[in-house]
Amino acid sequence: MRVVVTLGPSWEPLDGARRLTNMSTGRLGTEIANAFTAAGWDVHCLRGEGSTHPGRLDARKVESFATNDDLAGLFERIARGPRVDAIFHAAALCDYRIAGVRSVDGHDLRSPKIATRDGRLILELEPATKILPKLRGWFPGTRIIGWKFELAGGRDDALAKAWRQLRECHSDACVLNGAAYGSGFAVCQASGEIAEANDGAALARVLVSLFARGARSSTRPMLSQFEGVR
Repeated sequence: MRVVVTLGPSWEPLDGARRLTNMSTGRLGTEIANAFTAAGWDVHCLRGEGSTHPGRLDARKVESFATNDDLAGLFERIARGPRVDAIFHAAALCDYRIAGVRSVDGHDLRSPKIATRDGRLILELEPATKILPKLRGWFPGTRIIGWKFELAGGRDDALAKAWRQLRECHSDACVLNGAAYGSGFAVCQASGEIAEANDGAALARVLVSLFARGARSSTRPMLSQFEGVR
């Protein structure tokens, strides 16, 4: 069985020397990739080049990406190749990219390296390319697992966003975590079931178990056939 795992952060350029990124280290995606490799799956990792997790990454193939659009290009190429059975999209991608940079008096400051003598900057941000909503079009028969990291609101708010992601992206499951959800992880499945895990290692085991059970059945969605782990 062939699995693609994305992990780590993307970045978007401010200029030729500076970036807009996030605090993802790639640790969780590494744990998931290692668990599937240990279970005997053919794992292909797409790793954000800004990943800082020092642990060993076990996979048949590892490729790096920089921006969201770089990752989109990798997926488009993979979609033209051999069948992919599952995608675990754990990478923390940029929500915004920089559309413009201006001085406080309105002058355009785009350059290979913006000088600090230009003083305060005003950045105009625009939404960056979203990958998860595109995956179903590229991989119509693949099991797709997205992620949702929520900080604001409470558990019910976070769960509502996970269910909405499932509906809008036509994915098979959404892994939810963050302060809004609370400790641990919830694997929200298209069937309406929820599997829970206390930490990253436990999450990796749950996902391997869900995937292995679904792989023995020809009925989609794969993950809906697993009874929730509490």
